[in-house]
Amino acid sequence: MMPALLLAVAVAIPGNFLLYEQAAATKDKNPETSWTAGSKRTAALVVNPCEKAGLGQSGRTQARTLIYTAVPDYSKSEQVILYASAAAAGKALRDLGAAARSCSRSGYRYSAVTVDLGDQALKVTGQAYQGKKVGVGGERAIVTRRANALILYTVAGEWGKPRKDDFGQQTRDTKRMLAKICTIADC
Repeated sequence: MMPALLLAVAVAIPGNFLLYEQAAATKDKNPETSWTAGSKRTAALVVNPCEKAGLGQSGRTQARTLIYTAVPDYSKSEQVILYASAAAAGKALRDLGAAARSCSRSGYRYSAVTVDLGDQALKVTGQAYQGKKVGVGGERAIVTRRANALILYTVAGEWGKPRKDDFGQQTRDTKRMLAKICTIADC
């Protein structure tokens, strides 16, 4: 019993580990902005094209999620999830890619392409459409696996046509997290 307890403590995501935890803890007097923070192991993926509660849940051991919302049309999120194994984290990433390919609808489409970050990574684009024309609204995310950890950074807002530079902040944040994730992941 004692070794299992020690293992559970060893893989916990420590407080202030995420990049935006200090910003999330700072009181903001602006009524149009807010942060939510949570450590529910079963939290939904912050990138979830099919909006399925079970996406990426299998094999999870820990999760930490931060979401910033600015009314009415901007949000960003940071999520770090630890899995029991690299294989379980890899399956979660593959399942997310499959969801991006299969869960588009006529007014909102997703795409996912691989990028060279961590052990595996996807650049996920969600985009509103009006008929065949790009509409206003969408999300841009980088989802990266390093060993048994998934790292997710998203930005959503009034996007126009998807562009390569829409992913700049998410890529920079991912690189910063990759530099420290092995202190809690099984790298």
